[in-house]
Amino acid sequence: MNIYCVTLAGPAPWGFRLQGGKDFSMPLTVSRLTPGGKAAQAGVGVGDWVVSISETNAEEMTHVEAQNKIRATQTMPKPYLNPTPIKLKLYPIYSPNPAQSKPDSNCTQTILGPNSDHI
Repeated sequence: MNIYCVTLAGPAPWGFRLQGGKDFSMPLTVSRLTPGGKAAQAGVGVGDWVVSISETNAEEMTHVEAQNKIRATQTMPKPYLNPTPIKLKLYPIYSPNPAQSKPDSNCTQTILGPNSDHI
């Protein structure tokens, strides 16, 4: 399977939770999705490995570093005026869905709407 990319339009919440990281000796993995949330609408799958977060390689990140990188998009100056999107590159672990069938090095799919909780 190929790496796929999604761009989730800000602001948070993004609608997913992570587990793992370098400090847990396992890949950063999507552990939960909010039904109807931004990540679920974008085709992110539970179990998918996070390869990069907003253009930064996530393969050597600790869990907290990944959370901080995701949360950093919320602390940009005046985020309520121009919410910053988060770009994710993921490696699908289970069968691909339509979003995952577009192997592309650029994150092109954008999902709008604040319909989720978690991160």
